[in-house]
Amino acid sequence: MSANPLTAKIAAPYARALFDFSVEQNIMHQITADFQNLEIFLNETSELTDYLDNPVVSQSAKREVLTKTLQSQVNTETFKFLMVLVDRERISLLKSIITNYLELVYETASIKMIEVSTAFGFTNLQKNMLIKKLKELTNAREIRLVITVDSSLIGGFLIKTDSKVINFTVKNQLQNLAKHLDAVLEI
Repeated sequence: MSANPLTAKIAAPYARALFDFSVEQNIMHQITADFQNLEIFLNETSELTDYLDNPVVSQSAKREVLTKTLQSQVNTETFKFLMVLVDRERISLLKSIITNYLELVYETASIKMIEVSTAFGFTNLQKNMLIKKLKELTNAREIRLVITVDSSLIGGFLIKTDSKVINFTVKNQLQNLAKHLDAVLEI
């Protein structure tokens, strides 16, 4: 969700074109599954991402690596799309294109992506209760949480969705208390 605005702007037409094509060809579920798996794969293999992002590496070398690693793992149309990105020298935008594409799919399916930063990981019960409450608040059919553990929050959690931020962190409460005390002590 949090990406460079310029990269996201360049990636958006590619994501939209693939989304429209996948709907037209009735293969949205396959491409979506490929992209969800690719997103995880790319996050786990930073070496591959660095290799694809490297402008010194030739297109044929990138094509060869993608063929060896992904051709048998993804849908034919997904693989053709990756080759188009290599040919147009846009493969470095892949992560952003995946994010944009999945956002289009989730929006269409009424799935809301919500970023949650927490001081400690959630238990399954806490996670399910949060998802249930967020469904009520957003009227979404489904919620997809992107959870980040940040110990600097001390306790509690921070929720980001679209343009809204809900801050239930201990760090925020302490900062507000400090501001209040500063204001009171200035009198």
